Amino acid sequence: MPSGGEVEVKRVFIGAGCNRIVNNVSWGASGFVSFGAHNAVAIFCPKSAQILTTLPGHKAVVNCTHWLPTSKFLFKAKQLEQHYLLSGDADGVIILWELSLTDGKWRQVLQLPQLHKKGVTCISGIMVSQTEAMFASSSSDGSVCVWEVVFPLTAGGDCKLSSRDSFSVGSKSMVALSLAELPGDSGQIILAMGGLDNKIHLYCGGRKGKLAHACELKGHTDWIRSLDFSLPISINGEVNNIFLVSSSQDKGIRIWKMALCSSVSNGHGISRKGEISLSSYIEGPVLLAGSSSFQISLESLLIGHEDWVYSVMWQPPLVASREEDAYYQPLSILSASMDKTMMIWQPEKTSGVWMNVVTVGELSHCALGFYGGHWSPNGDSILAHGYGGSFHLWKNVGNDNWLPQKVPSGHFASVTDIAWARTGDYIMSVSHDQTTRIYAPWKVEASLEDGEFWHEIARPQVHGHDINCMAVIHSKGNHRFVGGADEKVARVFEAPLSFLKTLNNATLQKSCSSDDVMGDVQILGANMSALGLSQKPIYVQAVHEAPERSGIDGIDTLETIPDAVPTVFTEPPIEDQLAWHTLWPESHKLYGHGNELFALCCDHKGELVASSCKAQSAAVAEVWLWQVGSWKAVGRLQSHSLTVTQMEFSHDDNFLLTVSRDRQFSVFSITKTGTGEISHSLLARQEGHKRIIWSCSWNPHGNEFATGSRDKTVKIWAIERESSVRLLTTLPQFMSSVTALSWIGLHHQKNYGLLAVGMENGQIEMWNLSYNRADNGSIATPGLAASLAVRIDPFICHASTVNRLAWKKNEDDHTSMQLASCGADNCVRVFDVTVK
Repeated sequence: MPSGGEVEVKRVFIGAGCNRIVNNVSWGASGFVSFGAHNAVAIFCPKSAQILTTLPGHKAVVNCTHWLPTSKFLFKAKQLEQHYLLSGDADGVIILWELSLTDGKWRQVLQLPQLHKKGVTCISGIMVSQTEAMFASSSSDGSVCVWEVVFPLTAGGDCKLSSRDSFSVGSKSMVALSLAELPGDSGQIILAMGGLDNKIHLYCGGRKGKLAHACELKGHTDWIRSLDFSLPISINGEVNNIFLVSSSQDKGIRIWKMALCSSVSNGHGISRKGEISLSSYIEGPVLLAGSSSFQISLESLLIGHEDWVYSVMWQPPLVASREEDAYYQPLSILSASMDKTMMIWQPEKTSGVWMNVVTVGELSHCALGFYGGHWSPNGDSILAHGYGGSFHLWKNVGNDNWLPQKVPSGHFASVTDIAWARTGDYIMSVSHDQTTRIYAPWKVEASLEDGEFWHEIARPQVHGHDINCMAVIHSKGNHRFVGGADEKVARVFEAPLSFLKTLNNATLQKSCSSDDVMGDVQILGANMSALGLSQKPIYVQAVHEAPERSGIDGIDTLETIPDAVPTVFTEPPIEDQLAWHTLWPESHKLYGHGNELFALCCDHKGELVASSCKAQSAAVAEVWLWQVGSWKAVGRLQSHSLTVTQMEFSHDDNFLLTVSRDRQFSVFSITKTGTGEISHSLLARQEGHKRIIWSCSWNPHGNEFATGSRDKTVKIWAIERESSVRLLTTLPQFMSSVTALSWIGLHHQKNYGLLAVGMENGQIEMWNLSYNRADNGSIATPGLAASLAVRIDPFICHASTVNRLAWKKNEDDHTSMQLASCGADNCVRVFDVTVK
């Protein structure tokens, strides 16, 4: 990876939320889970609860992912060294990926011919043999395509893809698909599809020919959202039956039985004249498939969910105990619904009546419903993904006792800003998903092989507006930050006692150096207001008092918000706990700006905060300075005519650099008088680039700074002694707009640094900067040499715009550093950077 062998970059952590779309998640026979994170395909390992990689390639939002083989075909995947993954996006593009299990490497195999003109809504496939698979894809343009793919026997070989069939279903498109091989010797394939016309359409055909419409199954009264075929099921010793389960927005689940008839004539059920039984009412059509015929009947109607049922899935096959190679289909179905529950259904042993045997998730306030549920390959875990971009995992620890497990978490919309804590113990990020999140490495004493994994440990702010920016306060004392959202007021937050104690558990600090801080903190946590704007403190002494309740207590409406129970966590919290019980109280509001806030920054001593807002005129574009502590406005800096996009204080806090949409940068001189008053003056203003300037960063050891622009250039500037700004160099033009910059010094050498450059295409590059200083401290001409140190591997980079980069301030070791980044692909990332 490193070019020139100087700088090496490794993935430490990826945090991302799941796209809020049905069919977005797939659990493969490989044991890994795939999901769409904006336009990236993310892969996570349920055992470690870590996202391993993100696959870049889609330009639009990823709607669905599907493993070949899925967990259902684990029994056909024992010898496979390569597993494959399909992903479909909102433009109709489908990509096939290959994972090599031996070294964990991914590669993009091919992009399918684009037969879908609109977004892909569902992909479903089966393994016909060890190296052959069939899959179907549906789109909101009303088309359904059937594909066949032959995988290579050796790694790196070519996959042979062919389009088997495609048909249009008209204006009422299909959103659910399932494929299966019919029992018997005929080798017939059956495709079930359902969607907006409330019917299930069945198509049949041989292994090689086209598929023909066979029949329709009616019964559901609303859109069909999910379909799944079982593997052939043994009844009375004969494996001649296959079951189809369907779920719908009518809140019902139907199980359809397809039984192989001995001959076509007997299959019609006409021979039983005069015999009127229950079965004759529920018998459906006869399915003709090649030389065989199947009698379809409604096996059961499952009523239990109180809202749309988005997914149903048969439990993957289990090993028959006596023979290792024999597998059987368990009679067990998992359903997931918008009523915030997942249920497992099984037939009762004596009567055979299907019953709900397990229900999980009903206590969670935060999920706002589940978009899909999935079985693990061995059937001992179930995974749901919810409305808040969140995952929920339960594991059966014995006797149907399903306990929640740790899962990856993250933002489900563009992540707009990121910063390291003053202590470097955690990173904080804000997003258009209206949340602020804190991620930290959770150290384990009896450490595993890796020692520590990163997890989300708190969610300080859950807001009612999209959050655009934040700044961590660098002064001593308690942890504080300022956040700015799509509103005219900035909000100041302070860490509660429960967070400080949780952080101690995460960092294994037994004798806490911040005991003096803890003694001063009288706030245990915070409650959310009904509108989701202000967060009210919960005081330590108030916890023991009985909460007051209003008279309408028994009525549970959508507006009721559960009381927060601030908790000290001894292990990483799960989604339900994060959403309500880890809020920080709001201590101040900063009023002054005329439009929505856009950028914030804090000086290095933690004495001043600068803020800017969206602007189209010079009066509105002014930068406000706020004094930390008193939170009074102590300055209004006028220079720009359009939105100030980023600001940063110089390392000695003597200068404030601002860059703007008006293509100009400004440098302000900031001085503090003996009485504590702030005076400021405009030192320089210059048109630095030909397009919007998105980003800026100071040299940590000098008065040089970098600016990055939509014109795909990065320029390095220096402040001269005579108070002017001089262009030192322009880096070679980049492939894409430069949207983020962060400069770090190395080896305590004043003349060497590393500049991280983030781009609109998601790529991150690092550049070596070395310079010779004259005796008076300024950089000599030509003086500055820049060279590309490393281009980070795309499989650990962002898949769309990099919004912010931030180096961890590392006083001890300057050969090993950490870089945090956030982007429009919903991802927060941390990299280990080693300078050799």
